[in-house]
Amino acid sequence: MLPSSTVENYLKAIYLGATALPAPERLLPMGQLAASLGVAPGTATTMVKTLAESGLVEYEPYSGVTLTPAGERLAALVLRRHRLVELFLVKVMGLKWDEVHDEAELLEHVVSERLIDRIDEMLGRPEADPHGDPIPDPQGVVKAQQAQSLLTCPLRTPVVVTRVIDQDKAFLRFIESHHLKPGESIEVVDRDAASDSVSVRGKNNDRITIGTRAASKLLVQVAGVALIVLAFCSTALAQTPAPTGSARPFEILDNSYFVEEAFNQEAGIFQSIVGVQANGGDWETSFTQEWPLFSQTHQLSYTIPFGNLGDSVGVGDAALNYRLQAWLESASRPAFSPRVSLLVPSGNSSKGLGSGNPGWQVNLPFSKQFNNTYLHWNGGFTHSPSATDGDAEYNLFTPHVAASAIWRTRPMFNLMLESVVAWDEIADGTTTRRDRVVTISPGFRTGWNMANAQTIVGVAVPASFSSGSNSVGVFGYFSYEVTFAR
Repeated sequence: MLPSSTVENYLKAIYLGATALPAPERLLPMGQLAASLGVAPGTATTMVKTLAESGLVEYEPYSGVTLTPAGERLAALVLRRHRLVELFLVKVMGLKWDEVHDEAELLEHVVSERLIDRIDEMLGRPEADPHGDPIPDPQGVVKAQQAQSLLTCPLRTPVVVTRVIDQDKAFLRFIESHHLKPGESIEVVDRDAASDSVSVRGKNNDRITIGTRAASKLLVQVAGVALIVLAFCSTALAQTPAPTGSARPFEILDNSYFVEEAFNQEAGIFQSIVGVQANGGDWETSFTQEWPLFSQTHQLSYTIPFGNLGDSVGVGDAALNYRLQAWLESASRPAFSPRVSLLVPSGNSSKGLGSGNPGWQVNLPFSKQFNNTYLHWNGGFTHSPSATDGDAEYNLFTPHVAASAIWRTRPMFNLMLESVVAWDEIADGTTTRRDRVVTISPGFRTGWNMANAQTIVGVAVPASFSSGSNSVGVFGYFSYEVTFAR
């Protein structure tokens, strides 16, 4: 018998119901199965008998039903499709975590295994969906989870929320509004049996009291042994609390100065950045805004420079940027987000504030975390096919490579070492010449979180070395990242 959507729904319901049974029970009562599917008990019994004839379940009249190994594998593959679709809809399509369950209920029956495997690869082989539910592997095997609920975990001990076992939209919104989503660090302060309540201390030391029914639906692990890093945790801002220990995600991301990090803005979040660099009597400032285009996959941004170079003061050439989040970071590969930029001749080239004609730039940034260290590396070029210098035009092509290491000394304090090597092509009379410029920039960044916003500030000391001259400057950085859609 082909696994129709009805068959798959029954197998999935039996799987979920049976796994929730207390040991040593193995048979799911028929009444419970019928209630979960919203059908009459007689209808459920008729279907279960058909499934038993097909070798997918074992049915014992007046006792209940359980899956055979074949039925369990089919059910696990349905759950695999469902949970990967949910994660895809959140991470790529920009849907909220309380919207995706109903969509996945429909799509789980129509997506092919080939598409699911591609989604799995693109998302970095995640182990959990947006709600923390484990994702079965391609063979239908589910990795065992060692977790407790808020009713059984140790008191006054930091724990990490790993799973929410209720897909009700109102409940999920309640969880999100009180910062109890998977990945959040919390602490159970007290349990009051008389009032059936649990007191929890969470983000920003806020304290909330919830009922025992809600507390039973939140699974946690003690922070020191939490092993699950949920793939969706970046749907909040980059500073969302995560499991403690060196392997937890960085609290500050996408805030480098000279070496691009490979992270697009997530859906519903935009970032404004101001950078100021002073070198001798010259200074330059730039303003950048980054906006996701419907989801994290596509990002649009612009950069407007303004500076004082010699005797000239004014706007330089602006940049209009598009960046593709080609790879999300996983255990086996770095994040990768190629960027292409149109350089708009908004500056006065006669004053040395621009090239005088349009140009373009390509950069290929990669990023990979190694415990408390993040490594970033770039390669690319800037091409000005008709740059003007006086009455002459030049075809200038400048390649570059860059790399940086960022060390997390505290959750919201990072030490940084960035390096850039550019082979500048410069107009020289009737021809051009190349000048290799090496920049080494030590610095730091820090910041704070407030509600749905993150502010980052930092300072660096870039030192540049070339055949013509050497220089040391000071660079200041300010970033404000905030949600614009919920």
